[in-house]
Amino acid sequence: MTLPHANLFLASLSSENRDFLLDRSTPVVLPLRTVLYEAEEVPSYAYFMTSGIASVVSTMSNGATAEVGVVGREGIVGSLQLLGPGRVPTHCFMQLDGTALKISFSELKKAFRSSEEIRDHIQEFVQEQALSLSQLAGCNRFHEAEERLARWLLMVQDRTQSDALNLTQEFLAMMLGSQRSTVTLVAGSLQRSGLIEYQRGRVKILNRENLEAAACDCYQVTKHLYANLYKQRASAVGK
Repeated sequence: MTLPHANLFLASLSSENRDFLLDRSTPVVLPLRTVLYEAEEVPSYAYFMTSGIASVVSTMSNGATAEVGVVGREGIVGSLQLLGPGRVPTHCFMQLDGTALKISFSELKKAFRSSEEIRDHIQEFVQEQALSLSQLAGCNRFHEAEERLARWLLMVQDRTQSDALNLTQEFLAMMLGSQRSTVTLVAGSLQRSGLIEYQRGRVKILNRENLEAAACDCYQVTKHLYANLYKQRASAVGK
């Protein structure tokens, strides 16, 4: 099991608040496609991710799906539901198997309401997610599939710290909002350029520097948001 401090949200807290949450959390293994919450439902649990990738997915009335967010070791699955009574229309499941610390949603909600530090850090994470989503909405409208795939692979690698990613063709198509045939063409192009090694169900990043050059400029925006998550607040507290 990955150590608790692998979750960057927990690591950003004071020892008192971190221990408070850890005492109420249980380590869990999350296999591929484990559902973490369903659409329109208040979750029973929230998850401090310690490894792997959780995908936040929107489903249209015709059954089409699109990924609208990713959560790795930087955050909390179930945090958006803490902010108010509105029903969240997305659902969330594990796209890369991993681990987490599971906490009762009601316990986390109490901590959110009673601790200013916990509340501020959760709001900061949700803001990072919202700002990233707004950038990617434009990305999906204006940038080509190859640029978007390069950007997304880099975002996932930032969160997993791994060059090898077990990703199905079905999921890559959902992420790109395209057909599987498009995935084959786009991933094949990146492979021929020596940036990745692509086999069905597995992607290995071979040349990160050149993959960054191939990605759209949205990657640099989301990279900055991710890299500075919790840091500015920690710096302010230390002054």
